[in-house]
Amino acid sequence: MISLRKARVADAIAIGAVHVAAWRSTYPGILPDMFLAKLSVSRQAAHYEAAIRGGTGVMVATASGPDVPAGSGPRIIGFTTAGRARHAEIGGKRLAQGEVETLYVLDDWRERGVGRRLMLAAGSHLVDIGCNSAFLWVLRDNPSRWFYQRLGGRPVAEQTIQIAGQAVTQTAFVWDPIEQLLAAASQAS
Repeated sequence: MISLRKARVADAIAIGAVHVAAWRSTYPGILPDMFLAKLSVSRQAAHYEAAIRGGTGVMVATASGPDVPAGSGPRIIGFTTAGRARHAEIGGKRLAQGEVETLYVLDDWRERGVGRRLMLAAGSHLVDIGCNSAFLWVLRDNPSRWFYQRLGGRPVAEQTIQIAGQAVTQTAFVWDPIEQLLAAASQAS
């Protein structure tokens, strides 16, 4: 069984592990291999622990029951973070009020509606904190970028950023009004 819940500080290590695993499986050939190899679960865990303590909307997806090995208990298989937009302008144009900062799901759990449910949770959190629109950045070469288009996100801007000394292009997807995201994420896959 797959469930969603608000993250707890004790989840930070598992969230960091999902982050590292997702980057290592998604970005080979996009980001430098040495950078991916050096990703640290403990550094990511510290980042997410601070986010949880700081009130960022962090939601986790957990698997339990027949979906995990007997006796292993619930396991975090994905997560999302969302909050007020950190950098909501590009070229003087406002993108949105709220931002989905991260969305990662372990490979074995993709194509099961986990990402859609996490996006719904992120969008709901943004509405709860007063955001009427949302956006996220995704690397242009990320093979999963279609997911955001399928949820009604409109690509509205691109920018080049540096990751590990390498220039990569990212695309901003926007949902304005945010109800577009909530409606699309509520639909069965």
